[in-house]
Amino acid sequence: MLFRSLAGLGLSLGPRRRLQQAVSRLSEFREAAQADIPAGRSRGSEAERRQLTVMFCDLVGSTELSTKLDPEELRTIVTRFQDACRSAIASYDGYIARYMGDGILVYFGYPRAHEDEAERAVRAGLELVRAVGQLHTPTGEPLSARVGIATGIVVVGDLIGTGAAQEKAVVGDAPNLAARLQGLAEPGQVLVADATRLLLGAGFELAWLGTREVRGVDRPVELYAVTGERTTDSRFEARRQGELMALVGRDQELALLRDRWHQAVASEGQMVLLIGEAGIGKSRITRALMDALANESHTRIIYQCSPYQTDSALYPVIEHLRRACQFGAQHDEA
Repeated sequence: MLFRSLAGLGLSLGPRRRLQQAVSRLSEFREAAQADIPAGRSRGSEAERRQLTVMFCDLVGSTELSTKLDPEELRTIVTRFQDACRSAIASYDGYIARYMGDGILVYFGYPRAHEDEAERAVRAGLELVRAVGQLHTPTGEPLSARVGIATGIVVVGDLIGTGAAQEKAVVGDAPNLAARLQGLAEPGQVLVADATRLLLGAGFELAWLGTREVRGVDRPVELYAVTGERTTDSRFEARRQGELMALVGRDQELALLRDRWHQAVASEGQMVLLIGEAGIGKSRITRALMDALANESHTRIIYQCSPYQTDSALYPVIEHLRRACQFGAQHDEA
């Protein structure tokens, strides 16, 4: 079939035979390479290098519970704990890599990547801790979870093991550090390492717990406890750190926006739709316009959707009212 196809290209007999022999040798080389793959590793697996945020969480006091409760009662508690964790993790598109008894290993950034993996992991951790805190043992004792989160460059994707034990391995510092942080966390606490903190911006309240030597890590680690979400006007403000860089190359667009503003002030109603790819600077130029109008009388109303609130159609309105009434995370929802 290949020989006739090559003939259709107008090649003479000699070049056609050489090409056919080269294709045959390539097929033999591929078969030999596949045969050299170690046992227990999938031949179709492809490892890749990427930044990953890893979360470890576990049920506090499960060892003590195992000595007090019947195994069936303990199984019910662990199942409820896992269900609460799974629901919180799924809300932020985390990937549960492994269940380890009363512990769970979660990846944010694999297999599907987002621009805000660290934020998703922390939100999932806070929601997980709250959900588990509402659970109780058969004797009425409240349950609690603890969470450790770390971010780093890893190699992920290699399939190891066989059968039910098969999993995708992650090689790097982040899984080990996340596991150590989880072990250091207090009941109901979410601990993050410094690399994760830098990615969070100003969206969360963090308490610095100092620098600790962590087993298995060759450098001191700065620990931060996430105490809650910070109220901000927009995601742009939440992710911004430090001073804004100067706006460059947007003079024409900014002048157009200011011209529309002046027309609106002159009772000529205007509406502007700002469209662009993610990361191109839509929020930045909007912030520049607000800065330019700081000394002019105006009322600013911000309605912003959230990828974490897709099941709440009125979330932008609710969030605006919450900011206007100065309701914080510490206020009771009732």
